Amino acid sequence: QVQLVESGGGLVQAGGSLRLSCAASGNMFSNNVMGWYRQTPGKQRELLADTSSGGRTDYADSVKGRFTISRDNAKNMVYLQMNSLKPEDTAVYYCNAVITAPWGTTYNYWGQGTQVTVSS
Repeated sequence: QVQLVESGGGLVQAGGSLRLSCAASGNMFSNNVMGWYRQTPGKQRELLADTSSGGRTDYADSVKGRFTISRDNAKNMVYLQMNSLKPEDTAVYYCNAVITAPWGTTYNYWGQGTQVTVSS
């Protein structure tokens, strides 16, 4: 079992920055993809960025150039640096882990979410 705990959300003015952190506990195995999603009321959860244990990173067009995902494998941490924030970035942000065990089963875990509010 893996637990994910996000932190770093809050209220920021447009143009400002925030850094979200996600602490993972439990057996992450060596084959995993960590990602950040966000969700606003009435909308589907949106993938913003993810990073694999092999070093690949991908970004949604909506955040490319403004957000940066990074990970510290030794600490089982993943971060999302968010710059040039806009009011439309206001959402609940979720950390996600997709873990492939050595026997081939894939497990999907979510954090509880952290609120980010960007004021205009």
